Amino acid sequence: MTAADFEISTDPGRLDVDMVHRFLSSSYWANGRSREVVERTIHHSLCFGAYQENRQIGFGRVISDRAVFGYLADVFVLPDYRGRGVGKAIVQAAVEHPELQGLRVFLLRTRDSHGLYRSLGFAPIPAPEELMGRYS
Repeated sequence: MTAADFEISTDPGRLDVDMVHRFLSSSYWANGRSREVVERTIHHSLCFGAYQENRQIGFGRVISDRAVFGYLADVFVLPDYRGRGVGKAIVQAAVEHPELQGLRVFLLRTRDSHGLYRSLGFAPIPAPEELMGRYS
């Protein structure tokens, strides 16, 4: 499969919310996330779906004010389609999206895909001591 064999779309009407919820609720970073919460995250984000012949095979979303800050989240590719450039295409579509140009800060978290994100311009945070979080 090449990039010509799949497409990336930001049309929220095309998203397979059932598939997205199924995947996320069993992922290491969103384990147990309810469908209602997944629906809210989709509604309040700029979402990127990857499709092969109208079947959704991947997903990612950006939470952003579309001016200075963006946060890339929930990027995944279904197991049967991994290693074919789909994840990279999703992230590239996000960083190149017209509404996200000029962001001063574009963050993400990853446990296992540093190489993918590094290849698209992401790097370790230069001053991690400046960041804080509130977790529940």
